[in-house]
Amino acid sequence: MREDRSPILELQGITKSFGGVEALRGVDFALHPGEIHGLVGENGAGKSTLMKIIAGVHTEFSGRFLLDGKETHFRSTRDAHAAGIAMVHQELSVAPDLTVAENVFLGNQPTNALGLVQWRRMAREAGEQLARFGIDVDPMSRLGDLPIGLQQLIEIARVLFSGARIVILDEPTSALSPPEVERLFATLRRLREEGTAIVFISHFIEDILLVSDTVTVFRNGRKIAETASAATSKGALIEAMIGRGGEALEHSYTDDLMLPQPSGSSVVLKVDQLSLARSLKDISFEARAGEVLGIYGFMGCGQQELSRILFGKLKPDGGTLAVEGKPKTFASTAAARRAGVALVPESRRDMLFHQEPVYKNISISILDRISSLLLKPAQERDIARRQVEQLQIRPPVVGLDLGMLSGGNQQKVALAKWLTYPPKLLVLCEPTRGMDVGAKNDVINIVRDLRARGLAIIVLSTEPETVLSLADRILVLKRGALVREFSNEPVSKDRLLEAA
Repeated sequence: MREDRSPILELQGITKSFGGVEALRGVDFALHPGEIHGLVGENGAGKSTLMKIIAGVHTEFSGRFLLDGKETHFRSTRDAHAAGIAMVHQELSVAPDLTVAENVFLGNQPTNALGLVQWRRMAREAGEQLARFGIDVDPMSRLGDLPIGLQQLIEIARVLFSGARIVILDEPTSALSPPEVERLFATLRRLREEGTAIVFISHFIEDILLVSDTVTVFRNGRKIAETASAATSKGALIEAMIGRGGEALEHSYTDDLMLPQPSGSSVVLKVDQLSLARSLKDISFEARAGEVLGIYGFMGCGQQELSRILFGKLKPDGGTLAVEGKPKTFASTAAARRAGVALVPESRRDMLFHQEPVYKNISISILDRISSLLLKPAQERDIARRQVEQLQIRPPVVGLDLGMLSGGNQQKVALAKWLTYPPKLLVLCEPTRGMDVGAKNDVINIVRDLRARGLAIIVLSTEPETVLSLADRILVLKRGALVREFSNEPVSKDRLLEAA
């Protein structure tokens, strides 16, 4: 960090609330020219919220925002761009149906005096920019046809070479291979030498320590610590992130949790040497009846791709699947369902109809069983009422539009949809994300009850608390590879973070 320079950006006492819940509480933050500033913290700690304030995404907050020593308040992302601030968000914001060149110059295409886009110039300059980043790709190819990791690199390149003087990168290495990460870090160091101020958010603490000059730790919407990267360690940062002593979360799982002995029940799913392009590398494991298998990892570790393969949404490049000892190749989600596999994805919007009543969302998976031609609403409602009562969905009104329910109760409906069609294997992605404590406990109890009924359950989550509260056995997935298994031994939140 260039200590001899005044901060280019300074935030003082920033507080931000969503629906009465404080996401940030009195946060101070400073960024200097020619500095790479790392941010670490658990999901929901406030890192991305603070950065979105800087980038003009969130415009309503309290506290002081100083840019070049002058108090500023952006009204939009356009204001932030005009001030020289650019951000690569955690979720890709590329346009997959446009060309690589169009994405590189998104919203800023070169034009001639008549206002017409100069396509050849755009393709040439896009190729030159990507070459500086070590990317060899046809600028006129469709971006959506490229691997996710390459799409992410192209989006990063667009921001890094935009001329911005403040660059914010939110989880930029989540889908990158080690050589691509090194390429990114080399570019960041070069930009730092040119005086660019960079904020680097990552769950990969090794990356933070490797590339950052300074590290700030967030926990529960507060800034907990700030230190030079050279003066700290991965263990110290993890301890600051999860909290100990008086400020520790009630359910932070800093103490050891003893996992049970491995189940001797029958194997429902056997995965052998599963691989998928840049996402998964020779994945092998078993899921057993009456067992919850937790798969933990940071965002971009390959969890989503794995879940989609298990449910027939993606076809693997290699490896095999077997359900109850029978080899399976799922050509579709219908084939996976017929084999007894059910998936509740991370996004409930992917499987539920918010403008339709609760009973239709629950009965949709069994319509072919209860009706060959005509729908039978009365029977659908009866089935839905049993599930609503069993899962304690509130309010218990099957005719209410799903969109009127809370997120936690929508998640219960997502579970109920499959429980009317009892699967052999239930795959749950982020089953408690975004829920309050009460709703989380309800879902946890439902999953435990399903385990007691003999279902094989796989829980994939980036939240260590979720995995620790549910799993009998835990696998750690890191950048597409299984790197650790916890079974019949003590495990804790900090051990999971250390392994990931």
